[in-house]
Amino acid sequence: MQQKLMKKTAVFSAIFFLISMGMIIYMSVSKVITIEGVAQDEVNEVTVAKEDGTGEDAKRNLTFQLGEADSSYLRIPLPEGCKADDIMIENHYMDKELWIFVPSTEKDFYEQNAISGNREAIEQGTFENRKEGIALNFRLTGIYECRTILENENLYISFLAPGEVYDKIIVIDPVGGGDEKGIFTETQAEKDIALEIARKLKVKLDESDIKAYYTRMDDVNSREEDRIALGNETKADMYIRIEVNEAKDTGVYGITAVYNSDYFIPSFGNIELADCLEREVTTSVKGKALGLVSAGEKDVVLEKLTVPAATIKVGYLSNSQEAILLSRDEYQDKIATGIYDAITKIYAERH
Repeated sequence: MQQKLMKKTAVFSAIFFLISMGMIIYMSVSKVITIEGVAQDEVNEVTVAKEDGTGEDAKRNLTFQLGEADSSYLRIPLPEGCKADDIMIENHYMDKELWIFVPSTEKDFYEQNAISGNREAIEQGTFENRKEGIALNFRLTGIYECRTILENENLYISFLAPGEVYDKIIVIDPVGGGDEKGIFTETQAEKDIALEIARKLKVKLDESDIKAYYTRMDDVNSREEDRIALGNETKADMYIRIEVNEAKDTGVYGITAVYNSDYFIPSFGNIELADCLEREVTTSVKGKALGLVSAGEKDVVLEKLTVPAATIKVGYLSNSQEAILLSRDEYQDKIATGIYDAITKIYAERH
């Protein structure tokens, strides 16, 4: 009896050992690579190809192998020795582009090796040789979240709609950027104030379970059609635009919110979002609420969005005292806190 028990124990131990070794081997060859989601302006100098093709080597088209379709993944072959930690991937969702940087000196690798699998999300693919390696660029048909696996010197990528990945999705849109200053004085510009508030809001959202997309995170001016597409294509739960205000009467100050009254969304829509934003931001800064305003001709973005959307106008740059407040980091942070509180309150009430 004891011998039988020992034999059974030895058999189970051997099976456990084989399973464990199998898992270790699998984990060593199958690794997930993190894809960094970045707005239009957050471009890594290493990965981005020059538009005129005057870099280390001009851009060339990638070859796609037909008839070997995988129902789920795009398969990208990799030069021998490539490791997960060496590959850099960026999802430039505002440009609808995916950039992949592969550290390799094999300049002709992608001339000789084709991409295969599911390419429904791919509009065009190019590559460019750089001093540091090879930069692959995929122009996408829409806004996607990407999931990757590195296995047997192949990179497999699946393209998913944002709603398939995240339960909570919002878009933050700091107005202006680049040459578009918006409202400005000798020392301040609306585009800069809106951007700083968005950056402070991002810090708070990054610590939550909310997926936030940003129309910009630097001093660039995203096109209105791209801002609208970001909100509509991600099917965001809410779209929040950040602006400042001005008036001929320099004595006017306070917080207001703008909504699209022509587009009705049942249960929760534009006016509910605008109302919550105004209340929470006013409370956070201990300011003055001026009420809600229906969108006008200049509010093109709000007029064309098909998701709950509102603009929060965080103060009057034409009022000297409020202009001073808007320039201060701590006041901008209070505004960001108010917007964040509105977002979390809405989600708490809706779930």
